[in-house]
Parts: sequence; C-alpha cells; structure tokens
Amino acid sequence: MNASTAGTTPTVAEDWWRNAVVYQIYPRSFADANGDGTGDLAGVASRLPHLASLGADALWISPFYPSPLADGGYDVADYRNVDPRFGTLADFTVLADETHRHGLKLIVDLVPNHSSDQHPWFREARAAEPGSAARDRYIFRDGTGPNGDEPPSDWQSHFGGSAWTRLPDGQWYLHLFAPEQPDFNWDNPDVRADFLTTLRFWSDLGVDGFRVDVAHGLVKDMSEPLRSQPNLDKLLPDDGSDPLYDRDGVHEIYAEWRQLFNEYTPARMAVAESWAPAARRPLYARADGLGQAFNFDLVNARWDSRQFRTIITTALEDAARCNASSTWVLSNHDIVRHASRFALPNETDLDAWLQSDGVFPQEDRAMGLSRARAATLLMLALPGSAYLYQGEELGLFEVADLDEAVLEDPIWTRTGHRLKGRDGCRVPLPWTEDGASFGFGAGGSWLPQPAWFGDLAASRQDGRKGSTLGLYRNAISLRRALQSAADVEWIDTPGALHFRRGQWESITNFDTTPIPVPAGTVLLGSNPAFKEQTDVIPPDTTLWLAIKPDAAGEG
Repeated sequence: MNASTAGTTPTVAEDWWRNAVVYQIYPRSFADANGDGTGDLAGVASRLPHLASLGADALWISPFYPSPLADGGYDVADYRNVDPRFGTLADFTVLADETHRHGLKLIVDLVPNHSSDQHPWFREARAAEPGSAARDRYIFRDGTGPNGDEPPSDWQSHFGGSAWTRLPDGQWYLHLFAPEQPDFNWDNPDVRADFLTTLRFWSDLGVDGFRVDVAHGLVKDMSEPLRSQPNLDKLLPDDGSDPLYDRDGVHEIYAEWRQLFNEYTPARMAVAESWAPAARRPLYARADGLGQAFNFDLVNARWDSRQFRTIITTALEDAARCNASSTWVLSNHDIVRHASRFALPNETDLDAWLQSDGVFPQEDRAMGLSRARAATLLMLALPGSAYLYQGEELGLFEVADLDEAVLEDPIWTRTGHRLKGRDGCRVPLPWTEDGASFGFGAGGSWLPQPAWFGDLAASRQDGRKGSTLGLYRNAISLRRALQSAADVEWIDTPGALHFRRGQWESITNFDTTPIPVPAGTVLLGSNPAFKEQTDVIPPDTTLWLAIKPDAAGEG
C-alpha cells in the first residue's frame, strides 16, 4: 500500500475525477473470454484497447463479486472476492494492472445497503435466535397483528411487494429490494468495521475509486412505532426526515470512509448513487465525504431546451456550493438507453412501452439517434465528469422485445409480470458484425442479441466516417484539448441551448426547424449530415465552435 498521512486533503493534481470521462462496464454483458456466454474480467481486460482508443479516463465496473445473481450481482455474498463466473482475484489483479498500463483509472462498485441472503452473516442470522448478535447485523423485527403474521410496517420493496419477508421462526427481515437482498443494520459496529476492511482490501489491490450503490439508504429510522412510508418511489423531503432514505447519519459513515480514502496517495475517489433531493445532493459530494454524487436529472429530461438548461444550471450551482464537480449521466444499467428514450414522444410511459415489446409507440430511431448524439455532445461540453454506459458509443438502442422466457430482472417476477425491468439495456455488446454472439464471445450470450446489433457493431463503425463510435472518440479527444476552468456562460438563442466556455461554444438545436450557425469556426458536429459550408444547424444537432478572442466578452 502506498499511504500518506491519514486525514490529508487531496491536492488539485490528484482530483483527476473532477472532469473525467468514466465508462461503465456491466461485466456480465461486456466481453466473454472463455466462451461460456457470460462476460468476465478477462474479457474486460481484452477490450481495454477499445476504452483507451475511446479516450476514457476511467472505467467503472459493476459488481463482479460472488453472488447468486438474484439482482444482477447487486446481491453480494462475499465482498472481498471474485465470482468464479467472472474469474479469480488473480484475474482482477491482471485487470487492475492492465487498466493502469493503458492509462486508465479503475473504479469498482460497492454495495453497502444490503448483502445477498447467501452472505455468511445472513446465513448465520437466519439460523440464530431472535435478538441474537448475528441478527443485529441486519434489520429484524417482530410482525404486527394478533399472531405477528403481518409485516412490521407498510414499507414496500422497490422491486414490488412488501419490503419485509418472514422467517419460519416468525420474525421478519427488511429488504428494500429483493428478498434475496437483506438490508444491513448500519448502527451495528461489525457492519461499519467490515466495510472499512473491504474498502482497504480493494484499495490495496490498486482500485482508484468506488461507486457507492444506494448511498442515501444506509441509515434508517427504526424507532418504534415504525413510521408509514408506503411508496418508496415518492419524492423525498428536503430536510432528511424520511424514515428510510437520505438521513443525516449517512454522512458520519462517509466521513469515516474519507479518512481511509485519504490515507492513500493519490487519495481514493468515490461517487454516490444517491436519489436525494437536489438541495441535499451536495452533502454527499463534500470534501469530507464521498467527494462526488451522481446527478440523474438528465435521465428524466424531456427533449426540451428549457428543461435541459434548468437542470444544468441547478447542477452546476449545487456542485459549486460544496466545491465539488458536477456529474452528467444519460444512460446506465438501470434505465432505458437514451437513444430509445429520445426516439419516443416526450410523455411516453417507458414501463408501458417496454411491456408492449417496444411496439407502442413505435421508435423513430433516426430521430432517437440524432438526439442521443446531440445530447452526448452537449453533455461532454459541460464542466464536470461524464459517465458513459457501455454500448452508448455504438448508438445502441434498448432491446425492448426480449422474450418473457429469458427475462432475469427481479422486477419482472416481483411485480407479477407487470413490469419488464432492466434486461433490455443489459444485452451483451456487439463487437463484430457477425459470429455466434457478434464477437461478445466464442459461443452464445446469456441474453439473446437482436439481429440489428450487427449493424451497430464496433468493428463495423471503426474508422467509418460519421459513425457514432467516431463521434465519441473525436468528442472526448477534443473535450480534453478544450477543457478549462471557464464557467458556463449562457447565450440566449431561440430554439437552442447555447453556452460559451472561454474561447469555445456549444449550441444544440432543440427546435424542429434549422437555426443559424453562430459566428465562429466549427470544431465538431453531432450530425454527420451537417456540412461546414452551410449556415444553418439542422434540428436535433449540437455543434462545438471556436470563437475569436475578441468575441469572448460579447453575447
């Protein structure tokens, strides 16, 4: 371990994550090195040249720990090992070394809110007596009703149904997600100490940072009587008073983690997956906490310039309040891919659309891809970190018509087949335009790939003028050259989202008709049909322009 004095503050030079392009890998679906149909760590290592050529600064790898895969690996049975389906600890060491050799940083997922029900601690708790020390590591309660046969509260699981499951001895345990994911009791010192051990374990193996799953959920108000919270998806209060989420106590935990992170040189980074209200999001991004927090507001944005501007302005202001950097996300492993979202009418119910196998309404894929490319170029023009999801650089759409027989997301079963879940954005990637699994592996893939994947394969786009892959490479490279400390300066342009950063500008046409090209030299455009000699920007298009030094103060 390369450690410095505990409690030191990271220097600016160490804050690589503040403006990083981070590429998320869902390892089960990225690349399969051994041909068993499941992606693995060796497969990730084999495709690092793709990430290096893309220009990414870091890769974030979703859980690869031993797991029954009741929730795609977010049900962890052993926090300090590798699932044999993904490889070994030796494979992880190779991956870490190769990641750094390619000039990339390595971020791993951490799942502290809950474990798998196959974790040794929960197996011990299940076999132990009510009131035992083993059960205190999780959240157990007696039931209500005359015989204790009703759940302790009305709390609902995010995946459908009650958030409580009863054991044969009569006690109930809490799981805000699937029954196979019992929630930890973070008031228990064993839990706190064990996660510090886990953070140190992976940091010593060369991990540069952590993405913290459900970061706002660790501390819960379990005082009796348990307060009602029948809808976990409701908007949270902005005062930390919800019984289950975004309670102030989580920040005591993260302050302790930060002390550990700062023992390393460079200090380890962390980013919170927190669905806290915007006003409280900066609490997770403080220098004495995790340092950065995801902003998911663009995920829910309509194709509307005013809404985009409001979201961006608020996010930048929130980040400035705690001297953090903003984060930008358009797709990840939990949401419909943004090329499909933007291919649908603004008010589309995405759950209903998935349930119709993507039939109603019908995607306008040409429009969706144009808007996705424009939104990506807009996002990459902003200060802060951009988090990309595997396959978006290929322009992949959601696979909405997966057969019900192959669905594995617990949302599908827990909702009684009312919601299809997230499998459609997790279909294994197409690397080549032919082959048994389009180059994903030597055999098949754990989720079936549609025939149209071949048209979007990486090999088919590589070196092709106007390809989405080429756009990402060009944009990330140019972004690095243009990156500066300059703030976003808005320029009011009808029908567009237009801003200046120092000596360059970004303008996105959200209108349905062309708009004039501003003065300046076009550096890059999202629309391959755009011709530099024209004086108008087509709809659903973003341009980056260099401006003359004497124009920087105008507008």
